[in-house]
Formats: sequence, C-alpha cells, structure tokens
Amino acid sequence: MKALIVSKAFVNRLYRRKLEELHALGIEVVAVAPPAWHEGGAVQELEEANGSYALRVLPVRLNGHFHLHFYSGLSHLIREIQPDIVHMDEEPYNLATFLGLLSARRANAAGIFFTWQNVMLRYPPPFSDLERAVYRWSSLAIAGNEDATKVLHEKGFSRRVVVIPQFGVDADLFFPSSRPRRPFTVGFLNRLVPGKAPLLALQAFSTLPHSARMIIAGDGPLRGEVETKIQSLELSARVEIRPRLPSTDMPALMRALDVVILPSVTLPKWKEQFGRVLIEAMSSGVPVIGSTSGEIPHVIGAGGLIVQENDRHALAEAMCRLMDDRKMRKELGERGRKRVLDHFTHRRIAEATAEAYQQALRTGN
Repeated sequence: MKALIVSKAFVNRLYRRKLEELHALGIEVVAVAPPAWHEGGAVQELEEANGSYALRVLPVRLNGHFHLHFYSGLSHLIREIQPDIVHMDEEPYNLATFLGLLSARRANAAGIFFTWQNVMLRYPPPFSDLERAVYRWSSLAIAGNEDATKVLHEKGFSRRVVVIPQFGVDADLFFPSSRPRRPFTVGFLNRLVPGKAPLLALQAFSTLPHSARMIIAGDGPLRGEVETKIQSLELSARVEIRPRLPSTDMPALMRALDVVILPSVTLPKWKEQFGRVLIEAMSSGVPVIGSTSGEIPHVIGAGGLIVQENDRHALAEAMCRLMDDRKMRKELGERGRKRVLDHFTHRRIAEATAEAYQQALRTGN
C-alpha cells in the first residue's frame, strides 16, 4: 500500500515519527510538508531529519491562512506517484483538502480527511461548498476526538469515522527522570490565547506558597497581558516566561517541571480539542492538571487531576495538593506514563491509522 499524507504540521520533525511507524508496518509513505508554516505572527521553519519515508517539500500559497492555503504542485505529485491513499491532514472545509481530494478522485485513490472540530459550526459559501464536496469524495474520515465524530454525523457525513489523535508522542524522547531537589515548578506550555486561559493560570498560581515557581513557554496575542498580569500580581521573581520552544527542546523542559497544567476554557466557537502537551507531560512522568473543557478529561483519564473549567480556586487547590504530596505526584506520574504507552505513542497511532487505511480501501472512493 502506498499512502500520500499531506500536513503542514510535518514542519515539526517529532510529528513525522508517525511516518516512521507507518513505514515499519509495511506502508510506503510519501509525506508532503511546506518549507515553513506561518501562524500567529511566528514562522515555523521545516525541521530537518532523515527518515524511512519520502518527504516532498511543496510551496504553500496563502501560507498562514488555515482555510485558504493550498499546495502548488500537489496534483502533479499525485499523478506522478499514483498512491492508493491520499490522506489530507486538514479540515474538510479547507481549500487544501478540497483540491487534494479532487486530485485523489481523478487518480482513483481513496481519499481521507482529518478533523478536530468538536463544536457544531456552519460555514458560509464557499467553505460549505468545499465541505460538502469533500464529504462526497472521501472514503473515510479521521476525527481527533469523540465530539468531532458527532459533529460530522450531524453535518451529514455518512461514511465511516474513526477516532485517532492526529499525532502520538515519542516515549523514548519523553521519558521519566529523577527529580533533583528544586523549588516546586509548574509548567504552562501553551499558546497565549483566551481558550488556553493563561491569565487564569497566573491567578491560581499566585495563591501558591512563595517557594513555588512557574515556567510559561508560548507565544500568542495575550503575551502583553500575561506580562502585565505577572507584574500586577508581583510574580516577576517566581514566573519565567519564554517564547515557544522548538519541539526538540520540549523533552528537556518537561524534566524541569513537577506538574503541567492545561486549564482551557470553552468559548462560543471553541473547546479543547486534545491537548498535546498533556501526553508529552504524561509520557515524561510529570503529573498533569486539566480542566473539563472538551477532550481533556478523555485524554487524561486516570492519569492526572481534572478540575472544573474557569475555576481558578479549584486549579489552585489541585496545584497545592500536588505541591504538598510527593507520593501523589509519583503515583500520578506513573499512571500517566502507562496511559500514554497504552494509547498515545506514535506506534499506537500508526497502528490505528494503518487499519483506517485498510478500511478506506475496502470502502473505495
């Protein structure tokens, strides 16, 4: 079986580990990535790495526009390599998905799209038209969470939907390590946007004992407000704020933390779709605290603590519990690691994806 997989996320080399695992399962993989991806004023350059898969770098038009970007030369590439599967790792209402699956249809390849969308939203033309066409042309859909499956069915997608997170985690890179004596350190490793609730996180952290420390790593439109909040809460000596880190630096950062928090809050048009930082922390043996927004409770399971979203007092209490109880931290770290090994490694994700490909071929286009 030959699969062509198109994803702007492949600029991150850690995300391409899934491709290695698919190749190990006997699938001939050709991956398409842009030379860079623009998002939120930042540019993520393609991270170089060798692999057992073929990587084709194609220029992206309208780079940074989630709904309107597309790949120059993709239709030619599909005609050239004649894949059995064209897997567009994009939402069904995106132009890139529409053009990719149109080319797949012309090449008689089975088409697959991916969706995170777990909130029911209706789009105006032309996006609704693109979405309906993608539904008709797809042999199967991959949803990143259970609620996204419900949204697809409500919108009229009638073919099979399988729930598979977009990417797993490399458990050999994100591994538990001994914790040296140091101040209790909380990690907030997310985009600085309203849905991730960085200001709420700071308010909750401010109630912890003064010996506690916090590392914020991320960029986004709320950075200025975050810096102002740090000043107003007199946390400058206790909170370190860093820009978004390269993916290769994340494992070392995890080993510097005692807990990772994801206090996402549900917005009118968004709720947490997965929370990748959770599985990276859990794989590293770092306890996690997540809110009740969206998919977070399903990701954490019994591998961490869940608090009511938008409740800074509950978040503060959970952090205090972990700060005071080293045994609980150790137990949650072990449970989180086991949960990742059982469900969220690149190998597990690749196995589920390979089975989805077989189902798509049986369905036809």
